Amino acid sequence: MLDLRAPTLPPELGERLVRDVYRRDFRERFAAIRNRDSWKLERRQHFEEQGSASRDALSRGDWDEALRLIEEQREDLLASVREDERRGSRFHRVRVVEKPLTPYLQWELYSLRQRAECGGRVRTISAEAVAASEGHGLLPELVVLGGRTLYEIVYTESGVPNGAVRYTDSEIVGRWESYIKELYGAGEDVESYFAREVAHLPPPTTNAE
Repeated sequence: MLDLRAPTLPPELGERLVRDVYRRDFRERFAAIRNRDSWKLERRQHFEEQGSASRDALSRGDWDEALRLIEEQREDLLASVREDERRGSRFHRVRVVEKPLTPYLQWELYSLRQRAECGGRVRTISAEAVAASEGHGLLPELVVLGGRTLYEIVYTESGVPNGAVRYTDSEIVGRWESYIKELYGAGEDVESYFAREVAHLPPPTTNAE
């Protein structure tokens, strides 16, 4: 396990944003970043993503269609990575994985592998590796934008997106950015993880089947 303990995240220092406000705030701040990297930590093993045709296909139990729709996103991903490079800003993702994989996570790892194939920076890390930081609950879902803004992404109990809490205190942002960087450094590239742990798996069984 990593010796590093996760920093604290005092809720009283954050500002709660409803979903639409969060999405608008995120877009504006992300577009303004120049020559600074961003970092994302994903911990939950199940989400109810909205607005994703591929995710909808997974929910229906149509695995082939879900993968086909992921592949359709390739050109958009390539364009997004090129735009990040133009702005001198790379987006890094750390995905915590537990086994056995949930249907959602098995699906998401196909998407994350594709993102890496398009030049994105994605690594996985096991839940065991972060257990020392989870004595009082799971790590939060976080995004650090350009070293200046930290969002704790909020979900309902069933995994539906429900806005975020925004932090701009430089010490809080800096500590969490450093922590996610440590996890990224200790993680495994998603492509090698996928080849070993995911590629051979049969289609997941969902509630729709």
